[in-house]
Amino acid sequence: MSPDKQSKLNKIRKKLDNIDNNLIKLIKKRTSLVDEVLKLKDKKNQIIDKKRIQIILSRIKKKSYKSKIDPKITYRIWKNMIWSYIDYEKRNFKKK
Repeated sequence: MSPDKQSKLNKIRKKLDNIDNNLIKLIKKRTSLVDEVLKLKDKKNQIIDKKRIQIILSRIKKKSYKSKIDPKITYRIWKNMIWSYIDYEKRNFKKK
């Protein structure tokens, strides 16, 4: 790789690192909101809401097309995030 390309690569990677740092902050905020939601649930079977999951994934798909983002990327990211939070809720559920 030429020095010029290496320099450009390094600049792009710094931008990616900044985005990653912002994503971490957003995930922390999202987790805090999930904690609030979890406190409102009385039973463990309330953790998974399949209808809501489908609504979210459908909305993300539409927004992806509108924003000209590959919907397969956003679908996979959101699906994994949703199921990761479901796992988180199950592990942190404190009620009967």
